[in-house]
Amino acid sequence: MSTQNQIDYNRIAKAIEYIQRNFRLQPSLEEVAENIHLSPAHFQKIFTDWAGTSPKKFLQFISLEHAKNLLKEEKASLFDTAYETGLSSTSRLHDLFVKIKGMSPAEYKNGGKSLTIHYSFSESPFGNILVASTEKGICYMAFEDHKEKALGELKQKFPNASFTEQQDSLQKNALSIFDKDWTKLNTIKLHLKGTDFQLKVWESLLTIPMGKLSTYGSLAEKMGNPKASRAVGTAIGSNPVAFLIPCHRVIQSTGHLGGYRWGSERKQLIVGWEGSHIYS
Repeated sequence: MSTQNQIDYNRIAKAIEYIQRNFRLQPSLEEVAENIHLSPAHFQKIFTDWAGTSPKKFLQFISLEHAKNLLKEEKASLFDTAYETGLSSTSRLHDLFVKIKGMSPAEYKNGGKSLTIHYSFSESPFGNILVASTEKGICYMAFEDHKEKALGELKQKFPNASFTEQQDSLQKNALSIFDKDWTKLNTIKLHLKGTDFQLKVWESLLTIPMGKLSTYGSLAEKMGNPKASRAVGTAIGSNPVAFLIPCHRVIQSTGHLGGYRWGSERKQLIVGWEGSHIYS
């Protein structure tokens, strides 16, 4: 991410934090802009450029009431065929474009000994990101604030693999998910290390449409095991592919967004960004 883009992203994150902290006081555009040391006009511009909507509208997408309404919609259509297949609109891009392939038992158990992994650092609307791939697909994707730490976590996941810093076509295609035009997006292939249960949970996350939300209990019910919500939550927390597998769309049954492997603040930004692109 360029220095200016990183500055703008940090300002937007700080603005959202301020708005949420003072939501009951309904701070004005001028007050929020002053808090992040910008003129109201400049703040409005960079926020709208990033989110595609105004700060006020954006906040609606991450509010408690909006989340509760989305959960009501989800519960009402839990077993709806269109929801399950994700083919009712192009906005349900994850069902259409992301395909998961599990690693072989040997690849899983030997720490990736036979794998050659390419990795690269890139920009995203939500901060810098590390993307890694095998010859079969994306094996890891994580938002990173510190390159060395992010790379260390990748290598820890595949301790016996060979690593080369190189951006390949698989990574470029995956990163195009952040573009606003998905008409030319090819199928994104994921090559993941996980247990059968984890893979099943990660696949279930792909059925949550962009701009919608679900809960741990709902996912467990959809998987045919309504008592497994805690195990589902653990599997979601171990998701190795940020954004493409949308664990950010799973929230608490109360409507609160809850935690996120890559930071609750970033989760709020992603949920709001997706909502603004669908409903604006």
